[in-house]
Amino acid sequence: KYSESIKPISFFKNNMARVIRQLNEAHGTMIITQNGEAKAVVIDIKQYEQMQETMAMLELIAQGKNDIAEGKYRPAKDVFQELKERISRESV
Repeated sequence: KYSESIKPISFFKNNMARVIRQLNEAHGTMIITQNGEAKAVVIDIKQYEQMQETMAMLELIAQGKNDIAEGKYRPAKDVFQELKERISRESV
């Protein structure tokens, strides 16, 4: 729960090693506040890597949608036919 993972910066400073260990074990996230306002997020490395992979996939999807909107695509059957022709030329 995010409500349980919101801590002031002083708590983070005083318990940094413990917090990092807990985040790694639980694959969690902690929101750090300063003067009562959220200022930073500390996240487990595995979650961070997953988030980066997800963002990369979303960027590819967005690019694909843009390409389709701009007419920059070819039917799959044409691409597969071209590949078959290349393979047969190269295998001779």
